[in-house]
Amino acid sequence: MKALAAFERYWFAPAPARRLALLRILTGGFALVHLVTRFASFTAPARFGREQFVPVGLVALLDEPLSSGVVTLLVALTTVASVPFVLGLRYRFTAPVFALLFLWITSYRSSWGMIFHTENLVALHILVLSAAPAADAYGWDVRGRPTSSTLSGAYGWAARAMSVTTAVCYVLAGLAKLKLAGPIWLEGGLLRAQIAYDNLRKIELGSSYSALGAAAVHYEAPFLVLALMTVLLELGAPIALFGRRIALGWALLAWGFHIGVEALMAIPFPYQLSFIAYASLFEVERAFDFVTERLRRRIADRAT
Repeated sequence: MKALAAFERYWFAPAPARRLALLRILTGGFALVHLVTRFASFTAPARFGREQFVPVGLVALLDEPLSSGVVTLLVALTTVASVPFVLGLRYRFTAPVFALLFLWITSYRSSWGMIFHTENLVALHILVLSAAPAADAYGWDVRGRPTSSTLSGAYGWAARAMSVTTAVCYVLAGLAKLKLAGPIWLEGGLLRAQIAYDNLRKIELGSSYSALGAAAVHYEAPFLVLALMTVLLELGAPIALFGRRIALGWALLAWGFHIGVEALMAIPFPYQLSFIAYASLFEVERAFDFVTERLRRRIADRAT
């Protein structure tokens, strides 16, 4: 019983309504910008041949690809649905719709021979937020709801679930490396070969590649360190769940890791690079108050 009580205190730690609301705005806002700027990429599968169709996730329900018109319509609907999600408008109904649509179109784009791991985490975070009262503050229709300063485990569990989801995703990435390659991964040779192959493939295809990565593969020593640090970072992700100072250190390392991935392989992880992916680990309302207070003072100083 003590263990259960400790788990409940940890999982349902009281949090203010506006913390969850800010996470909704940040995550949903990122998704909206991502959908608008990558609209052509999300609709591109409409032009692919049927023989390339390898359904994954929810898309496994399909026996054959959707028509081009339906693909474009679903991407457009997802983009439109992201707006009430961000605004907190009729959230109880619009949030699940947006979450499922976003999961569908990201899964559909990954059903053509190339898995876009870059969108997995944001899709999962949106699903968590859609199941939580994330519009009880800073929402379009908040009348009659708790005040933005109300503390409740109903707000705390969702932020915790987002953080746990983040940690689990990194752990799974680390385990996948060790499962597929074994301890040899830690020697750095496979990482070096992967970077060399990825950049060479992009050069042959006339795509953008990393000049830094292409040059770095001529040396062995750096990849031993990089391979070891990568696995330690990924398998050690759960430490971010035990204290915000530790979380800040881990998040900065994870952010730096993704900068390195883009620098060496020209593969951006936009959600992680925006740092919004790690926002649930922190008291974002305090950062919001700090920024708004600074802006208020600056405006006041200019007015005097």
